Amino acid sequence: MLSQRFLLLRSAASFTRRSFCTGGALKQGKQGKAPDMIEVRNRLREIVGASTNWSDHQQAMAERVSLSSMLAKSQNELPAKRMKDSYLEVHLPLGSEPQLREKYLTYHNTVRFGRILEDLDSLAVLISYSHTYNSELKRSPLSIVTALVDKIDMRQHVIYPDCDIKFTGHVTWVGKSSIEAKIHMSQYRDGAYASVLDATFVMVARDPGNKRAAFVNPLKPEGPEEERLFQEGEANKSRRVELSTASLLKVAPTQEERTVVHGLFLNTLDTNTVSFRSRVLPPNSVWMEDAKLKGLEICHPQERNIFNRIFGGFLMRKAYELGWANACSYGGCRPSLVAVDDILFQKPVEIGSLLMLSSQVCYTQGTYIQVRVHSEVFDPLTRQHNTTNIFHFTFTSDRDVPNIMPKTYGESMLYLDGKRHFDQTVAC
Repeated sequence: MLSQRFLLLRSAASFTRRSFCTGGALKQGKQGKAPDMIEVRNRLREIVGASTNWSDHQQAMAERVSLSSMLAKSQNELPAKRMKDSYLEVHLPLGSEPQLREKYLTYHNTVRFGRILEDLDSLAVLISYSHTYNSELKRSPLSIVTALVDKIDMRQHVIYPDCDIKFTGHVTWVGKSSIEAKIHMSQYRDGAYASVLDATFVMVARDPGNKRAAFVNPLKPEGPEEERLFQEGEANKSRRVELSTASLLKVAPTQEERTVVHGLFLNTLDTNTVSFRSRVLPPNSVWMEDAKLKGLEICHPQERNIFNRIFGGFLMRKAYELGWANACSYGGCRPSLVAVDDILFQKPVEIGSLLMLSSQVCYTQGTYIQVRVHSEVFDPLTRQHNTTNIFHFTFTSDRDVPNIMPKTYGESMLYLDGKRHFDQTVAC
């Protein structure tokens, strides 16, 4: 599965070594080195004409609206691009820059994975802009944002804080307005780069006002490996549609899943009263309602993206850290991340919002802990809550963890949803 799913890691080696895609001309980083994440974010601001000052954001966004006339009326107007056109290599010099290391360091002398999520998100956006770059335009009229983190698979649990990291990635599939980008992260240790993770992002292109879908350049695969990657992207799209159709929020559980839920109910039945309402917690188990952890974030301008909304990477970092803390509390030890699965960005988060995060352990098996984090924006004036994101994280502990037990029907659906995500992670 791994060799088929991430063939780009081999094909990328044949791509021309390059840094930022700026059309025909490619910029190297500082002193001829590969670019770092600071340069990635600076380049993104250049591409869309975003101001570095919050006080100028309204004028900058107003100026972007005038770029609407530059949008293609159909995808046929846009030239096809190759996978190598969007290939990027970016370095994170943790080993050679101690001051940078402080930003990524945990108390336990490991790397803060939430920071890595921020970097992956920025890189996925830049890869997508590299694919759609038009050398005749000074600024891109497209607003490219993260729609979904399809999958992040960890290849090793430890990320060393004193060793350089390298990100490589490129576009692997394109629809009319959507782009799939795969990113590989490796770390230099003992004289060679070792694989750390593989990530798949789905981005969407919208008009300058970020209101309607916009067309992106088609993708032309070259050779059997690239064709296989493209077909895999098509399969990923079909899988996402199928999963959405089968969502427990839309259709009833399968017969097998109903049997699972009934088994959980019988396992918690009080045999003394034989009552539907009276429930008893089995040994080595925890009620699902007791496995929650919540947090609140006030969304300040410092965490804005190039479109002056809250940076998706920041949302992922906060959700991950809350989910990790919940898994840590539940398992009684520091858990390791196995996979990030199916992060859906439903609505943008505006500057000044009250962001409420709620994490829930929803499924366990052996040493594994499946955590779901729900984020919503609360408007104190209207008292309304609007869901913005759903996050799914799979952690593993160094010991068996208690079984999670749902009590209500709603919790049973959370349990089944967690089991689906866990089973999909294990299958991959």
